[in-house]
Amino acid sequence: MSITKEKKATVIKSQARAANDTGSPEVQVAILTERINALTEHMKQHKQDMSSRVGLIKMVSRRRRLLDYIKASNFDTYTKLLEQLGIRK
Repeated sequence: MSITKEKKATVIKSQARAANDTGSPEVQVAILTERINALTEHMKQHKQDMSSRVGLIKMVSRRRRLLDYIKASNFDTYTKLLEQLGIRK
């Protein structure tokens, strides 16, 4: 259900603003997206896992709030991020 260190490092590298950037909103959204995708696959197989479902809903909510913040602060970054992560169709 969780992502590996290597996968997390590649996600951070692809979205980082600077060399040691791990906490910018864009990086946080990218990491949450990877975790949400992994947990969604888990939920497809284990439909009755309610504790994981609650965690998934919390992650989606947190990502939504971060995306709202990015949208309010810099709309161009917001649209670029949505396109790169494939969050919306």
